[in-house]
Formats: sequence, structure tokens, C-alpha cells
Amino acid sequence: MPKDWDAHYLSQPPHSQPAQVVAAYTHQLPAGPVLDLAGGLGRNAFFLARRGHPVILLEQSRVALEFVQREALHQQLPVWALEADLEAPSPSLPPGPLAGIVKSYFLHRPLLGMFVERLMPGGLVLLEGFTVVEARRRGSQAAHYWQPGELLHPPQGLHLRAWAEGWMEGHHRTWAVWQKPS
Repeated sequence: MPKDWDAHYLSQPPHSQPAQVVAAYTHQLPAGPVLDLAGGLGRNAFFLARRGHPVILLEQSRVALEFVQREALHQQLPVWALEADLEAPSPSLPPGPLAGIVKSYFLHRPLLGMFVERLMPGGLVLLEGFTVVEARRRGSQAAHYWQPGELLHPPQGLHLRAWAEGWMEGHHRTWAVWQKPS
């Protein structure tokens, strides 16, 4: 049964800190727009926008979208929140060229093959999420978690720039930075 994301976001305070990989690698993004996939309440989008990147945030939760739209207007930040079903058979993504794509704690593998054509040369993909080790610990469905070492193998046209996997802040996580060659 799919998670009720509206209920989830209504019960959660907004995170103020971006994903670790976003905080660590934002300064290496080329100038330009960034796509934040399943961006939730905008923790990564607002961080990126404060550092000069216009951000397109795609999300399915109307609660999250309304929050992000209000906050972007209030903070006068270049963040556009749009409704999208990223697990649809043919999800619609902006064509680019994009300086970066963020995919944080959301996993839908068919999207990975859509990144290279949307990135500008030198553009980065910043990925972070839980592994199947964490799924077992939580008793969750492993299909929504990264396999060990999976992020070491970017799609054709991208190369691995950085990677880590292991216990971080009490959870088994992985992250990677993929780059489109210049």
C-alpha cells in the first residue's frame, strides 16, 4: 500500500538541514538550475536556492507543495514546486540543461536513465538514501532501498565522482555524486 505522503508531511516538522551529499557538493555544481526529485518540504531546494541555484522541485504531496510554494514566496527564493507522479510509467521531467539533479531518500530506478540527457556538461547528480541493511533493520520493503554498492555504477554517460556507504548517524545509508563529463 502506498504511503500517505500528505499525512506524513502534516505530522512532520520541516527539516532545516539538507541531505549530507547536498551540503557537501553544492559548491561544485555549475551555475544553473537544479531539479529536486520528490523534494518533500524543500530542505534541499531551499539550501540550493540560498546558494544561487534556481530549483524546480517535483513532489506528489499537495501538502508539501503548498508549504514549499508559501515558503519560497515568503523567503523570496527561486524555488518552483510542481506536482508530479515520479513513479508513473513515463514521468515528465524538465528537459534541461540542468546544473544538477538531487534524488534524496526517494528511489525509483527507472528515473536514473533519464538524467544524462538533462544535465549540462559538468552537471552533477547528488544521490542519498537508505540501504537494504536499513530495510532489514526496520522490517521494510527492500525494493525501496539501495542495494550494497549499487551507487558505484552510474548510468551510461555519467561517471562516479564520490561515494560512501555505511552506518551514518545510526542508519545504514549510501550516497554518491555522479557527473556528466565536460
